[in-house]
Amino acid sequence: MSAEMARKVLQIIDDAAGQQPSGIEFELAYQARVAIDRIKFAIEHIERFAPRTPQMREATLQLLDALTRLESADRKFQRRLQAWSGCRNNHPPDEELGVGATHGPKGDPV
Repeated sequence: MSAEMARKVLQIIDDAAGQQPSGIEFELAYQARVAIDRIKFAIEHIERFAPRTPQMREATLQLLDALTRLESADRKFQRRLQAWSGCRNNHPPDEELGVGATHGPKGDPV
């Protein structure tokens, strides 16, 4: 099964379930955040202290790829959590209100 097909199947399942993210999803999201912070730290130290060799450049590129993947997964989890919170509270997710919004579409406080 291709990655795109797997994503579509998972999206269909997620849409059908429409449930609160599970405990394991929260744990994975937390662990992803920890890994993101540690990868950023490693990249900074490689760039600052490591010799500039092709091997170190490749290691940095691998870390950047891992960082990008984890950040993408984290954004997906955050969108799912916002959508669930919006449905649960009977108002649209914050992203639909705009960044830093303090009032809803009808002027009600958020």
